Amino acid sequence: MFRISGFMRELVNPSPLRPRRQPPGPVVIWNLVRRCNLTCKHCYSISADKEFAGELNFDEVCRVMDDLHRFRVPVLILSGGEPLLRPDIFDIAHRAKQMGFYVALSTNGTLIDRENIGKIAAVEFDYVGISIDGMRETHDGFRRKTGAYDAALRGLRLCREQGIKVGLRFTMTEKNSVELPFLLKLMDEERVDKFYFSHLNYAGRGNKNRESDAFLNTTRKAMDLLFERALSDVQKEKSTEFVTGNNDADGVYLLQWAKKRFPDRAGHLRSLLVRWGGNSSGVNISNIDNVGNVHPDTMWWHYSLGNVRERPFSSIWVDTSDPVMAGLKARPRNIGGRCNRCCHFDICAGNTRIRALQLTGDPWAEDPACYLTDREIGICEEQERDMASAPSR
Repeated sequence: MFRISGFMRELVNPSPLRPRRQPPGPVVIWNLVRRCNLTCKHCYSISADKEFAGELNFDEVCRVMDDLHRFRVPVLILSGGEPLLRPDIFDIAHRAKQMGFYVALSTNGTLIDRENIGKIAAVEFDYVGISIDGMRETHDGFRRKTGAYDAALRGLRLCREQGIKVGLRFTMTEKNSVELPFLLKLMDEERVDKFYFSHLNYAGRGNKNRESDAFLNTTRKAMDLLFERALSDVQKEKSTEFVTGNNDADGVYLLQWAKKRFPDRAGHLRSLLVRWGGNSSGVNISNIDNVGNVHPDTMWWHYSLGNVRERPFSSIWVDTSDPVMAGLKARPRNIGGRCNRCCHFDICAGNTRIRALQLTGDPWAEDPACYLTDREIGICEEQERDMASAPSR
């Protein structure tokens, strides 16, 4: 996760650089149930409105939770499918809160109503994230259900009325990218304090025509808009939070942006970005699916590192005999292509490995969704130096 607002505050009011703080354990995104009342087009878990066999029962969830607590996991993000369809979700959430975890609920929002909002409020979730894909017609189209937008907005408002910290989550695609300004306006109108922008974890298009690629340019425009909005809110001393996910090139792009807007503070920002360290799949971000399989993050559902019924999560997570885990935990990671030659590799750590795997079959190939030009990552300068030092003929 890339916290734009935090870096903007440092650009406006720089603070002394502190040593990098290593979290005690990974954030666990836990898909407690695969069933969902929606069939969204961009669902990574391929959920449906039916029961899925083999899901962890309550006692198994509790045993895993005890292990996570001993392993010093700080955050549990309870997800699905739709987590509110799990009958014991409130028992699980209450137990997690009592144990001292930061507990978030990741929901489509449509099932939050007057009947259950009291139970949701009683848990005292630290955060509830609700996905909105655009305006009403767009959202209902993505979610494949008429009325999904109105139901999600109702859920958001009920959470806000109960004093629950709630945020909007938006996954940008080519079809809904033009509606980002609408979402930011909706954030104002609904008095929402957090906005999570998720890049679509797609396979990408490789290097050819990178500078003119329509979607890569759309991504740059979206980031420009988010940067300007976050900066404006910081300057107005608003408590809003803007964060992004699934593309760690955002950190390098922010540095390019800051060199134009805050040239005297770009060096300070770069030090902060290096301390952040970029992609942390398999390191500080983890995933447990509904049947107990452990993954480097939520986009790796095809690849299991082990199952919590057979081995504790704490044992699975530190086991680098698995080649994927060994590669993800390596510092620096051994990644090829443009990533290998990028002068800002220490900021993004090679970005999201799953996209490289999907496109090339190699998880250590360059990330095809890096939207930065060769010049921005120092490759053109490298080529020019090589040409200048080559003997003339």
